[in-house]
Amino acid sequence: MRELALVFVLLFCGSIGALAQSANIGAQSTGELPADPGTPAPVADSAPQFPTHAFWDKENILLFSGVAIFRALDYTSTKNMLARGRGEILLPDDVVDNSAGFAAVEAAATATSIGISYVLHRTGHHKLERWLSITHLSVTAFGAARNYALKSYHPGTNFRGI
Repeated sequence: MRELALVFVLLFCGSIGALAQSANIGAQSTGELPADPGTPAPVADSAPQFPTHAFWDKENILLFSGVAIFRALDYTSTKNMLARGRGEILLPDDVVDNSAGFAAVEAAATATSIGISYVLHRTGHHKLERWLSITHLSVTAFGAARNYALKSYHPGTNFRGI
């Protein structure tokens, strides 16, 4: 599981680097040189190059709703998995056994995702703003599906589940 998390982090960092490089190449590819190398480049008075959108637009509302729904599904799938005799591997038992505490962790994860999306929105990283929610939604959906797919543990049997 740690390897999977490491792969996601490396892919995310690599994509940020690629976006930064493509932005620099696009800025340098105009082909125009200033008349005098000592003269500073003119400052653009135009609006941002990328179209902006309201933070609470239809797409973000759908994405944030999806994140919240899949976090709730993760909560129910984890509780179901624990009731079937399996153990939680990512969070301590003290957190998962406390229903209110575990629900607070899931709500905090949703709020953190929305908060990071807002920071990305304010700094002009609109594609990353959307992809953060899409990635969070996808990873959480995978985790919930995995929890439901795990075999039940039956004491006294030769258990060979994942």
